[in-house]
Amino acid sequence: MGAAIQSSGGGGGKRRRRGRSRARPMSEINVTPFVDVMLVLLIIFMVAAPLMTVGVPVELPKTAANALPGEQEEPLTITITAEGVVSIQTTEVAREDLIGRLRAIAAERESNRVFLRADGAVPYADVVQIMGALNRGGFDNIGLVTDVGGPALDAPEG
Repeated sequence: MGAAIQSSGGGGGKRRRRGRSRARPMSEINVTPFVDVMLVLLIIFMVAAPLMTVGVPVELPKTAANALPGEQEEPLTITITAEGVVSIQTTEVAREDLIGRLRAIAAERESNRVFLRADGAVPYADVVQIMGALNRGGFDNIGLVTDVGGPALDAPEG
């Protein structure tokens, strides 16, 4: 199982051609490292994308409504937790300061659209009070955020 050496014919001497013994530059691009890096980046973004949502955890009520279409500007999100804590994006805000903060934010934004996320355990009266504060703060396009998969009122009983 050894390697055999093959001679090139008579004379027993080695013939070398000048210029052929040098390694020629490779004219093809090796894309394997590029593909490897792209796959690693794809995996990183797939793992990180769900973590980029607004970070205040609430248990949203479920509904049969369809999702709203996306916008160019990142929507403003107001969250009411089960304990009654109100947050603008991820910053907690006292209820007394909410209208003032909303007016300052409305002055800097192009869109008057706001998403209201309220925990399912929050009383309806609290949600309506925050909606009134949003209206007084300059936001009259309010979208209520829910989870999909809830009961539909027109669903047949069975």
